[in-house]
Amino acid sequence: MLRCRSRAVDAFAVVLPVCKRWGLTFQRPDKRAVEQDPEAVRIWCEETWPAIRARARADNAEVLFGDQVGIRSDQVTGRTWGAKGATPVVRRTGNRFSVNAMSGISTRGRMHFMVFTETFDAKVMCRFLARLVGHFDRKVHLIVDRHSAHRSKAVREWLADHKNQVELHFLPSYSPELNPDELVNADLKRSLPHTHRARNQAELATETRRFFHRRQRQPHVVTGYFKAPHVRYILDERTQ
Repeated sequence: MLRCRSRAVDAFAVVLPVCKRWGLTFQRPDKRAVEQDPEAVRIWCEETWPAIRARARADNAEVLFGDQVGIRSDQVTGRTWGAKGATPVVRRTGNRFSVNAMSGISTRGRMHFMVFTETFDAKVMCRFLARLVGHFDRKVHLIVDRHSAHRSKAVREWLADHKNQVELHFLPSYSPELNPDELVNADLKRSLPHTHRARNQAELATETRRFFHRRQRQPHVVTGYFKAPHVRYILDERTQ
């Protein structure tokens, strides 16, 4: 066993300088669904998205990217400092409960959200859309994934009755990395463990709202979500 381990170390010592000369670094890979269609992604980035952006500019409309997220009381995320060899312990309730949220962000730094406790479905989606359009005096183009609630009959009927206020656009299937609002969800989950010790659903909902209210007062953080490598296409004028 020791001989095998020694050989592996020696091989790594040889390969590492070569990789560095080639400009390679040791990294954690991103995940991609095997079901993703690369051609659909290309069409979205090079054709569909530029067309949506052009329409919105011509009509002086607002464009937002939206997504939903669930937060659980037993979710362990984030890191903290601790003595070497001693894993830190975070004390929290042993009860299990959760809250959900739907949010939308724009390249202008705007953020809109709704926190709710029921399951995300067409009814909740319609409620979010109604609240969203109430904040604007112009049309909204909302870009979301292909969740069944987004494409449901109830949502389509609601949109038909409000076609001058909001329009839905769908990202390619299995392509969450194209949605900057996914970074909001990740930010939320990283932030909560360091700030909350929620003992019940109401406290967890309060802390979730506090996170979104804080980000609403930080437009520079919201615009920063759009600068991540996988969503830079949104800001790239060359895709027009």
